[in-house]
Amino acid sequence: MAARLVPAARFIIKGSLAGAAVYVAYDQGLLGSGAEGAEALKKAQTVLPPAIKEWTSYIGWELPPTPKIDFSPSDSWNKGVQTVMSALSVAPTRAYEYTMEGWKYMKDLVK
Repeated sequence: MAARLVPAARFIIKGSLAGAAVYVAYDQGLLGSGAEGAEALKKAQTVLPPAIKEWTSYIGWELPPTPKIDFSPSDSWNKGVQTVMSALSVAPTRAYEYTMEGWKYMKDLVK
């Protein structure tokens, strides 16, 4: 009986942790628009260094300073999404053009 409860308990704990992680990400705005994600990143950049410094002082660790990020990840992400969507939007037209070129090539070979 106990052998069956351990895997079930592990599954419930893992599922709860995954659900909590998704909830926190949604609550902080990470799953929203690019502007909300950029705002959440700025908030994390201001809040995390003092919190990490406080925790490392409790533990007694010495960590190097955090690097400064001078680019907007949301702009990079949006550029990548736009590139992929642009390629997907012209894919049917390109497939048609390549198919027609292939048929023309095959017809020329048969003649």
